[in-house]
Amino acid sequence: MQKTKKKMSFPTAYTVLFIVLILAAVLTHTVPAGSYGKLLYDDSTQKFVVTSPDGSTKEYEGTQATLDELGIKIDVSKFTDGSIYKAVAIPNTYEQLPSNPQGIKEVIQAPIQGVYETIDIVMFVFIIGGIIGVLNNSGAFDAGFASLSRATKGREYLLIVVVTFLIALGGTTFGLAEETIALYPILVPVFMVAGYDAIVCIAALYMGSSIGTMFSTVNPFSSVIASNAAGIAFTNGLKFRMAGLVIATIITVVYIIKYAEKIKKDPSKSLIFSQKEDLEKKFLNQNKEVPEFTARRKFMLTIFTAAFGVMIWGVSSQGWWFLEMTTLFFVVGIIICVISGMGEKEAVHHFVAGAADLVGVALTIGVARAVNLILDNGLISDSILNSATHVVQGMNGGIFAILMLFIFSVLGFFIPSSSGLAVLSMPIMAPLADTVGLPRDVIVSAYQYGQGLMAFITPTGLILVTLSMVDVTYDKWLKFIMPLMGIIAAFSGIMLLAQALI
Repeated sequence: MQKTKKKMSFPTAYTVLFIVLILAAVLTHTVPAGSYGKLLYDDSTQKFVVTSPDGSTKEYEGTQATLDELGIKIDVSKFTDGSIYKAVAIPNTYEQLPSNPQGIKEVIQAPIQGVYETIDIVMFVFIIGGIIGVLNNSGAFDAGFASLSRATKGREYLLIVVVTFLIALGGTTFGLAEETIALYPILVPVFMVAGYDAIVCIAALYMGSSIGTMFSTVNPFSSVIASNAAGIAFTNGLKFRMAGLVIATIITVVYIIKYAEKIKKDPSKSLIFSQKEDLEKKFLNQNKEVPEFTARRKFMLTIFTAAFGVMIWGVSSQGWWFLEMTTLFFVVGIIICVISGMGEKEAVHHFVAGAADLVGVALTIGVARAVNLILDNGLISDSILNSATHVVQGMNGGIFAILMLFIFSVLGFFIPSSSGLAVLSMPIMAPLADTVGLPRDVIVSAYQYGQGLMAFITPTGLILVTLSMVDVTYDKWLKFIMPLMGIIAAFSGIMLLAQALI
């Protein structure tokens, strides 16, 4: 009797991240350790605290003279008004340090430490999961999705256009990214009812966010903080980034619609066609009768939707972050439980069950953070940055600009935090533009384009968290996104050259 071969499947998000984690640990054994000196403004003493590569600290007067003395070409007001609130790398202070290779013990502990360090995001995910659990079991989602499906009948492509443009707007203005995690369980069923697959929903949300942050205009966590750290106004180069935002979003929408319409005509063309039944069972609850869209259910969904508007207002203008966002949705969750008509025990049961459904997502967030911990503890992030500075010195302006795009793509893998990469790299990289006769805003754009481009696929960012929300494997996403990534990479290179040469 012939044995049937077991079909190989792509590993889960956890396995992919653990492979990356091990590779990061290997790098700490091969890349020389080193660090730049770091400068941080202490608001309580109104002084600068400089931490040397060896870990010793020294206080300096919080004046422009101190910054000039240290070679940091940034106006002191950017520190005193809180625009730059993270430690800034000091140019020409890089020193090699004794190697600190990360071994088996550190690799095993890193995911646990990663969960500790991302507990704010994890709690946000759990609260959102709890609310969705209550809304799901109240019939509010089923009734709402059915109503939306009827409203978009024959114009389903508008879902892609509206969602992608709105999310891109949030990305370019205040860095909408992690906040979109809450939207996947809500919008995936809407896209599936419209005849699309889960990848279309992922693309509209994730790529909307990625394109928006890649071509940030007034995003305080990207454009503003990077421009401040480079010593220029964030309005420098703004026209190029605005033009890039519009064109890149249109390119992305067209790409998604082309794929979406293809699978709408022939579902077997879907990259995840083999998962169609499982995903429909998970998200559509096809065996349930569609409940009536009553006033109670409309009220519940209205409150939930309004919470996102409040969240956007808080993040963009009130300095909110995950503590405030989680508190907002916690209160919203209590209100929804009360007006759902369920008893106390039933409401709590569904809330806890909904949160439990996202435990896997929470663990993915922690493991992704673990990779950065290994690199930071291994003292090689600054070494990679220092090596990059030697590559680009004295180049032709156009070649320099394109190479900076590539360098920031690489750095974006190792340092996925937009604000973290900005304050670490800008004081070092921005002066290099002076040596080749380019304006410093070219460096800011290169940083945004490079890191944004890498965000399409980097396992240390949000993509694996996103995919785990909807049970799509990484290889399927790569197959979908790589052609678009190539198009956007070419486009961003053209935009960067135009900015450098005009």
